Amino acid sequence: MSEDKPGWFGRLFGRKGAEKASEPPAEETPSPDEAASLVDPASPAEGHPDFATAADDVAHVPLPPEEPAPEAPARNTVPDVVEGADLMPIEGQEERPPAGTAGDDPARGAEPADTTSQAREPKTGEPETGEPESPDEDPASVPDIQPVDAAAALAFDAGAEPQREPEARGWWSRLTSGMKRTSSNLSERVTGLFTKRKLDATTLEDLEDALIQADFGVETATRISDAVGKGRYEKGISPDEVRAILATEVERALDPVAQPLVIDASRKPYVILCVGVNGAGKTTTLGKLSLKFRAEGRSVMLAAGDTFRAAAIDQLKVWGARTNTPVISGAQGADAAGLAFDALKQAREAGTDVLLIDTAGRLQNKAGLMAELEKIIRVIRKFDPEAPHATLLVLDATVGQNALSQVELFSQAAPVSGLVMTKLDGTARGGILVALAAKFGLPVHFIGVGEGVEDLEPFAARDFARAIAGLEKA
Repeated sequence: MSEDKPGWFGRLFGRKGAEKASEPPAEETPSPDEAASLVDPASPAEGHPDFATAADDVAHVPLPPEEPAPEAPARNTVPDVVEGADLMPIEGQEERPPAGTAGDDPARGAEPADTTSQAREPKTGEPETGEPESPDEDPASVPDIQPVDAAAALAFDAGAEPQREPEARGWWSRLTSGMKRTSSNLSERVTGLFTKRKLDATTLEDLEDALIQADFGVETATRISDAVGKGRYEKGISPDEVRAILATEVERALDPVAQPLVIDASRKPYVILCVGVNGAGKTTTLGKLSLKFRAEGRSVMLAAGDTFRAAAIDQLKVWGARTNTPVISGAQGADAAGLAFDALKQAREAGTDVLLIDTAGRLQNKAGLMAELEKIIRVIRKFDPEAPHATLLVLDATVGQNALSQVELFSQAAPVSGLVMTKLDGTARGGILVALAAKFGLPVHFIGVGEGVEDLEPFAARDFARAIAGLEKA
């Protein structure tokens, strides 16, 4: 093999063979035997990198920065004390191979780990940190840094600065918050219709459609659109003016039905029967009413007449415990009419001012269930011919136009004397109350805009009208 032929490292780093001074000899034609030897290698190693001469070709490769250069042999020397220090035996201990290596006794096992959890006491006269103390340093000037207990620090901060309770909101704030979905929906439609646009027939039709979609009813929507277009046809009108007209017309429709529930003190007990479909909120409404009546200084008794729904009796008992009100109840599945009779009798004997009777939820189109409601009223009147003195129909505002059917059919089975509208905070179509007032004219005693005890309040037409129109309180 020629000396000018580069080895494996030479070819790896791009080294070329030494150029000859003379021109290369003419290319000779190989004989047949030589040609065969070029095709078939004589040995498996032929044609592979020549590792035997590769070591001679690395002199030109620079050494890594951490390795000393050959011209500085003094830098390669390592003191005997340091070299092989990890292999030197420890004085006073038996020399033996490391655990798990050749020559080690398999029965010895692995080296035991130091698992002690005891703190070692520092030697007397030595600093705990292991560093010598400065003789010039005054111990009084060194701050005394102690470990901080995070949990204790948080507890101290909580005790030092108690959290402030949220401020109680008034009824107007809760009403506007509960009516936000309806008022926002109407405001967006009104703003889109009357911003930089003349009042024409198409605009009034779009306004009427928006009011109908909010469950105001066709009659009320037509009356409001006529009031908006009166004297303003082909003229510009601002969205604020439209909202003011809307609030005025809604207040005009609701003002006759906004009547408080008056308790006749001469009738003891004053019997209030609560009816409605499933999930309207009858039991919760009775619990809130009991709290209001007790706040007025009246004695109250609750009758768990919903013996059909699971946990309805327990729910009313919870309200009774919360308001300190006695609850008359029976077993689940008991006769609701008989329980109402017993409750009325006990209330009369105890001289209770108000008796609130809960009933099971029933669909208004089920004749059999409505007949059971009629039976409760007949049994009550056997004890007091004038009872119930008030029959409240609880309506869920989220059902929309179905509330019209509920009022019509429940009024046929029971002497509905007033309405309680709940869950106005859960719908964007709060105008159903306006449609009910226009069609039936029944008094609206209370409205609910949340689950809290304070979220059920007597109905006020002006507040409701301005809240639904998105205006500030007058």
